[in-house]
Amino acid sequence: MDLLKLCVLCFYVVPSAKPPKTMNVQDQIKEHIASHPEPKRSEMQQLHDLILGVRPACKLWFLDGKNAEGKIVSNPNIGYGSRTIEYADGKTKEFYQIGLSANTSGISVYVMGIKDKKYLAETYASTLGKATVTGYCIRFKTLKDINTDVLEAAIRFGFEAHESDVKTGSPQIKED
Repeated sequence: MDLLKLCVLCFYVVPSAKPPKTMNVQDQIKEHIASHPEPKRSEMQQLHDLILGVRPACKLWFLDGKNAEGKIVSNPNIGYGSRTIEYADGKTKEFYQIGLSANTSGISVYVMGIKDKKYLAETYASTLGKATVTGYCIRFKTLKDINTDVLEAAIRFGFEAHESDVKTGSPQIKED
């Protein structure tokens, strides 16, 4: 019997010892952070710790950036907290409040669900440092370029804005 037939036979006849272990979210996050080269690895860990310092008991998320077919559609990201997105057709989806993502040009922090799309830029951009601030994203090259106290304030605002909406019964966000 040739080697190829033997390998195929072994594959189908000999069961594997154990099925692959599924990692929990915390382990996925640790592995993701560890996968980055320095200094980005340390900065991602600092930001992860900073966000957990603001909201220690929040729900954690890890999105690997792949769609249902396994195609890469975004950078992997870590999520913190939970909110409900309500779409125009009435469907809802749970998603994170704060997101953290490494990319080729640096790091992005997402503050999701803010109704006023100018608020982040108008409130934090002038004191944040060397960063680009859009309606829900704060993007910077390295932590040393920004004021982390201001970033922490923006993150805290993101969590608190969500809590305020929940208390008043306002929809958290409507999307088309």
